[in-house]
Amino acid sequence: MGRFFFFSFQLSLLWVPIIFPTVILQSKPAMALPLYTNSRWIIDGEGQRVKLACVNWVSHMEVVVAEGLSKQPVDAISQRIKSMGFNCVRLTWPLFLATNDSLASLTVRQSFQNLGLSESIAGIQANNPSIVDLSLIQAYQAVVSGLGANNVMVILDNHISKPGWCCSGSDRNGFFGDEYFNPDLWVKGLTRMATIFNGVANVVGMSLRNELRGARQNVNDWYRYMQKGAEAVHSANPDVLVILSGLNYDKDLSFIRNQPVNITFTGKLVYEMHWYAFTDGKAWESGNPNQVCGRVVNNMMRLSGFLLEQGWPLFVSEFGIDMRGTDVNDNRYFNCFMAMAAEHDLDWALWTLAGSYYLREGVVGPSEYYGVLDWNWCDTRNPSFLKRISALQSPFQGPGLAETDRHTVIFHPLTGLCVLGKSLLEPLRLGPCADSEAWSYTSQKTLKLMGTLYCLQAQELDDPATLGVICTVSRSKWEIISDSQMHLSSKVGNGTTVCLDVDSSNNLVTTTCKCISRDNMCDPGSQWFKLVDSTRSSNSKESF
Repeated sequence: MGRFFFFSFQLSLLWVPIIFPTVILQSKPAMALPLYTNSRWIIDGEGQRVKLACVNWVSHMEVVVAEGLSKQPVDAISQRIKSMGFNCVRLTWPLFLATNDSLASLTVRQSFQNLGLSESIAGIQANNPSIVDLSLIQAYQAVVSGLGANNVMVILDNHISKPGWCCSGSDRNGFFGDEYFNPDLWVKGLTRMATIFNGVANVVGMSLRNELRGARQNVNDWYRYMQKGAEAVHSANPDVLVILSGLNYDKDLSFIRNQPVNITFTGKLVYEMHWYAFTDGKAWESGNPNQVCGRVVNNMMRLSGFLLEQGWPLFVSEFGIDMRGTDVNDNRYFNCFMAMAAEHDLDWALWTLAGSYYLREGVVGPSEYYGVLDWNWCDTRNPSFLKRISALQSPFQGPGLAETDRHTVIFHPLTGLCVLGKSLLEPLRLGPCADSEAWSYTSQKTLKLMGTLYCLQAQELDDPATLGVICTVSRSKWEIISDSQMHLSSKVGNGTTVCLDVDSSNNLVTTTCKCISRDNMCDPGSQWFKLVDSTRSSNSKESF
């Protein structure tokens, strides 16, 4: 990704009143860093777009040790993250790690012993013996080091104050002034973490606080303290991106629309938001998916998506689903999320890496079904999910990505694939978006292959969609219909309305349009297509 930096430093924690063994970070090449912002894009020092395609790695729970280290070595986990296509980790931390000297100076062994987790100690001794007698803050740094050795960027996320599961409206961690959320102590903790990681090249950003919430939340205090925290972080570590969350569990940044943040620095500010299926209760399961998707996306654009139009990067720092694939609410939501993330080419962080936890809410060793890894942290829980999101791990557009003229790709959220048009002799089918040809959606509502005379055509109901050269007839016109704005509808010879669809072999066909009415028992996922702007050239070696 451009120039390389080499780094190493000693982890001498001057603010802890006890001397610990020193940990040396390995000297390894990091990415083209630090990062900056250019309008709504995140870029490197050479002005090239860097798309954050991250995964959350939990390190804020009671033990205050990154999850999974009793199952696998840090290096193996870091390599696995890279091999799954993620380029960064949102690494969570509790505020008390940086402000409570007695907690930070506990060794990993002592932290587990205090919670009666002897089996986990044995696992860490076997898989990560070098950290078992490090202090908690040094163990955290060792994880950052392991990620850096594998060229994985890190965003430090202050997830909570008191270590434990997050979040609820009554956990006394939610907003400035809560029992465990002293604003001055918070700024002190941010400053310490920013200082500790100043010069660590793969630490590219700091998220100031996760999911502000609760009865105390208000806009005036948000501006007062978030601006103060942002200035403190930038002063202590001017290299990192400063990432600000909104109100109401990271859903609401609407107040920024008319009152911009007032800070002294530029080129480093990013906003973050969260979006899950359960954000809207059971609406996806009980409602018509087209209507729910349209309503939820419009609401999200009103609360936070408008920042893209105002020229600010928007980082979806948490989203995710039950990886077992059995939750209807999650599955319908995720089709809509995929479309939104592709259309706006969002930066994001998947929740979560963890396949299991040491301890969660009093339960030892529970599974995490939102985790991309399995309980043993050995295998992926749902390999098809990783294939599906792979199209979102690369940018469609942005600074430095003008490989070809601006065009459209026809993205299919259910599969994460795009429409390919390789030959008149073969059916149109779905394939990797990196291999997609350049399409254009014209003012006449035709979908044309750029640089050719060919356009997408419907034939008859339940027949394959084809390419043709007579692009003025009704079956060559494609209306974008339904509340979701993702059905591509045409009329065939007898006037019948059909929608673009895919069959079980991922071939394009035209079928009766699904879920256009208020029916909540149907699933339109196979008929959802999103027209996505791109300047990325095709990897395909075939020429139409």
